[in-house]
Amino acid sequence: MIHPKDILYEDNHIIVVNKRCGELVQPDKECDEALENDIKTMIKVRDHKAGDVFLGVVHRIDRPVSGAVLFAKTSKALVRLNEMIRKGEIKKHYWAIVESRPSTEQGSLHHYILRDGKTNRSHAYNSPRKDAKEARLNYEMLGCSDRYTLLDVELLTGRHHQIRCQLSKMGWPIKGDLKYGAKRSNPNGGISLHSRSLEFMHPVRKETITIVAPVPQDDNLWRYFDESVQ
Repeated sequence: MIHPKDILYEDNHIIVVNKRCGELVQPDKECDEALENDIKTMIKVRDHKAGDVFLGVVHRIDRPVSGAVLFAKTSKALVRLNEMIRKGEIKKHYWAIVESRPSTEQGSLHHYILRDGKTNRSHAYNSPRKDAKEARLNYEMLGCSDRYTLLDVELLTGRHHQIRCQLSKMGWPIKGDLKYGAKRSNPNGGISLHSRSLEFMHPVRKETITIVAPVPQDDNLWRYFDESVQ
């Protein structure tokens, strides 16, 4: 069930929730429990809705990832937000704790990503390949500890496992991400990738909305980096 503190923003048209790692955004064929259903149930009970609750998924983040996820509460908002996603008008920033330190404090990554449906992995290549999709991101180093580095990642395209795949390609695997080269798993089974912020034009009111999602407070390393960059 959704806790009120997990709701980062809500009005009549949209809702933004701080997803915990391990939660699905949408149900799949193997699991019906998902954030989408939890939000629908919360709205139905809280607002005493008699019929079905409309909720549109605007974007998804992977199950082991935490952070801000945007949903539409009306069909009008969903259509407009989907168009913004298509045009790249929703700014998405992620925080990633990686196992290595980049040689430069900031930069851009440009690869071509090919998804392997059988293994549910993506592979990044330096040059175009058949069926591979262009993937771009910007990164900035925010802090370091003895063993790890905190990166702010601006996602410019939305490919399957894009951040995980591209950072791994550079030799900077995300902490806990065994699938992409991390040395060990995280205790909670998640990975240290967090959907930190969203910025977009409100689909109805036409004003800029900026959402910042607090990092997981049950993780000492996340708390350390959060405090160090403030």
